Amino acid sequence: MTSAPARRIARVRPLDPASPDEHFFVANDAPDFASAEGKIWSVIDSPFPSSRANAPSPSRGGWEKGSKVTEDAFTFLAPSVPVNVFGMAHNTGQPGRDLPPQAFHKAASSVIGPGEAIQLSTSVGHVDPEAELTIVVGRAARNLTLETARSAVLGFTIGNDVSARDLQKSDELWISAKSQDTFTPAGPWIVTTVDYPRLGIGIIHNGTALKPASTADLGWNVEEILVYLTSFMTLQPGDLVLTGFPAESARIHPGDTVVCSIEGIGELSNPVTGASWEELPA
Repeated sequence: MTSAPARRIARVRPLDPASPDEHFFVANDAPDFASAEGKIWSVIDSPFPSSRANAPSPSRGGWEKGSKVTEDAFTFLAPSVPVNVFGMAHNTGQPGRDLPPQAFHKAASSVIGPGEAIQLSTSVGHVDPEAELTIVVGRAARNLTLETARSAVLGFTIGNDVSARDLQKSDELWISAKSQDTFTPAGPWIVTTVDYPRLGIGIIHNGTALKPASTADLGWNVEEILVYLTSFMTLQPGDLVLTGFPAESARIHPGDTVVCSIEGIGELSNPVTGASWEELPA
């Protein structure tokens, strides 16, 4: 939608962390993500300056603002620490548009980063992944209009709206189906400029590409979604909004690998395991 050059912003953890929760923000302006330049990042200030949760760790050797770091020196984390995470329900094609816009809540505690395991309990039943264009909110926003909505967006990332289908049938609010621990993988980075109205979306399940679709197949678009959400609440810097899944999915099991792909952004890969908390004493 715009000719401005794309910038990628990521939240990362050094491989030699000074503390278990150490994190920094880095940026890369290379147009070719796979190029040598695309693997060298610069340490930056937080892109969410008013968010205490997204304040970077104290700088240290090699991790001062402006320092160059390569991808073999860190791990990608979820791109932000959100206050709120939302998904859009029934947002596929004309049938979705024929319904009023409707969002559901996903617990912020369900967010994990690239490479982290989606954990399935033995009793969860049928679970599907959903690759979704995900809005990353850049500033506090309320009562947005179609004309001002884009100004509240820092950029876009990939979200995986992991969904327990059996629980969706028994829980009309979808909380137990959508907010389980590890059920919102996100990342690997934010792309600030992307032609979001028409991007290819797909899932690669255990190495097999499933039938893809496009963001053009969504019922309600990015601006309309933000107008709807901010009509009744204030979105906060770092919040994530998953916009909907129009492509093909497949049931996942422990031992699987899920790769969510969105054109112009990249790939988000996560393994699937059994739930580690089932091994803990009550």
